[in-house]
Amino acid sequence: MNMETITIKDIARMCGVGVSTVSRAMNNHPDINEETKMKVMEIIKQYHYIPNNSARNLKRLDAKVIAILVKGISNPFFMKMIKIMESEIQKKKYSLVLHHVEMNEDEVDVALELIKEKRLRGIIFLGGYFTHTKEKLQQLQVPFVLSTIAMTQKYQDTSYSSVSVDDIKESYKLVDYLCKMGHKRIATIVASNLDESVGKLRQEGYRMALEDNGIEPDDSLIYVMNHELDPYTMENGYAVMNQILKSENVPTAVYAISDTLAIGACKAILESGRKIPEDISVAGFDGIDMAYFYSPSITTIRQPIEEIAKETVAILFDVLRKKVDHQHKTFEAELVIGGSTRKID
Repeated sequence: MNMETITIKDIARMCGVGVSTVSRAMNNHPDINEETKMKVMEIIKQYHYIPNNSARNLKRLDAKVIAILVKGISNPFFMKMIKIMESEIQKKKYSLVLHHVEMNEDEVDVALELIKEKRLRGIIFLGGYFTHTKEKLQQLQVPFVLSTIAMTQKYQDTSYSSVSVDDIKESYKLVDYLCKMGHKRIATIVASNLDESVGKLRQEGYRMALEDNGIEPDDSLIYVMNHELDPYTMENGYAVMNQILKSENVPTAVYAISDTLAIGACKAILESGRKIPEDISVAGFDGIDMAYFYSPSITTIRQPIEEIAKETVAILFDVLRKKVDHQHKTFEAELVIGGSTRKID
């Protein structure tokens, strides 16, 4: 028998006693035959059985727990989503476990640990990039939804759900707008090649828009986020933009694949004595409040945060209650023109 999966029922069966007897033996209850107690304790020792207190306590509460696993918790885009999700989960009379996953951690491994510890009913994965195999995802024995994580088509199946925007299409929409404004040298700040989801798809949209506007994509204008800094942060955008400004091929426009990167880039541009948008136009992606209140306001793709958050929770509960099969939902985003971009001749 697998030591990791041994249960109190298995111990009871091996000792030929009831579950309540095993429980009494473990809790050193006086109302139990000494010989039986010794037998139970011997089996427990042999199989290294560790009673899980948090799971036992949660079981009493019917363990109505949903976990949100977040990669990139410092991103303001996620903070707003988490708030809405928490409210929706509480309306269903479930409790929420919010868990921050480090960028170098494997979110599925983290989820498997949490399932063991908290007896989760469902999981929402927020952010990060998913490159897991189907076999790895199948280890998760509870329903899960990928929220704002766009999966490439090969992963899409009925074993899990996803809610996101069409990252290729929306990225295309933004870069196409910059091309139509007369920009030909458009730099982009993208994710590393490891990012098979959002980062890869937004870069694909950028390339397609350039090609459709008769502009040959130039690899020297594609800049990867600084791997020594947290990804998708203002600090990272600032560092990469400083690198762009030192290059021989300074662009007329910069498209950063998140608003936080774009805002960091703006600071570097202004510090260099240049003006936005007179010298360099800047565009982002997400539509966070900060992009609107920044001066000049950032041209961006606004994701429908509230709809995505509510739909994520709704799908998870539908699957939980066996009302529907898993589904993949895509929302339309909106191009928001701010003061950070201009038409050039």
